[in-house]
Amino acid sequence: MTNTKSMLGVAALALLLGVGMFSRAQAMNDALSLSAKQKSIIPIAAFTASEEVDSLNAALVGGLEAGLTVNEIKEILVQMYAYAGFPRSLNGILTFMSLLEKRKAKGIDEKVGKDACQVPADLNKDEYGAKVRASLAGLDRIPPPGAWQEFSPVIDTFLKEHLFADIFARDTLDFQSRELATVAALANMSETEGQLRFHLGAAMNTGLTEAQMKDFISVLKSEVGDHKAESAPKLLADVLNARSK
Repeated sequence: MTNTKSMLGVAALALLLGVGMFSRAQAMNDALSLSAKQKSIIPIAAFTASEEVDSLNAALVGGLEAGLTVNEIKEILVQMYAYAGFPRSLNGILTFMSLLEKRKAKGIDEKVGKDACQVPADLNKDEYGAKVRASLAGLDRIPPPGAWQEFSPVIDTFLKEHLFADIFARDTLDFQSRELATVAALANMSETEGQLRFHLGAAMNTGLTEAQMKDFISVLKSEVGDHKAESAPKLLADVLNARSK
């Protein structure tokens, strides 16, 4: 009997060790690459920013098939107005509406997903937005205003209270997903290297790993095109080099 209990104990220990090793291996694997849903965000945001409708249609289908909900995709398209402008964002939304109508006519049921929570009416948006922006920048406190903020305080207010509060406070997407959408859009636009450099670092400050950011570059190249991703690899290398010091 004692021998049987001993054998059972050894077996249980081996099972626990095996589960632990599997969990650690899975966690390491997850840190090496983006998930299918995360990867699908990249071409959606990139092609919304560049207004390539046919490519956006294909990317939207890919996102739905990868598991993004209708509300998650809508949230990506809404956020794009802050980086690519209202016209491109609205065109992306219209493209998505048309796609959903065609899929519904074919009898395809989409997973709608949850609605965003309501931002509390008493939220101090200036303070909240400033803290979110500082966190994305990798800072543990709000820095003093820079020259551009002093030159145009109103744009700084809009960034804090609207972009980093009204939009980022919506929980349909997490911060990692929002930053992936942002860097994808900026990488597919011209003259946005400064903003792209900041947001590549911000993406990592949300918890995305170096390997996942390199995976982002690979997806950008394969799904969007080498010619559209010329500056992103160099800027990421600069960001990684700076973070290693």
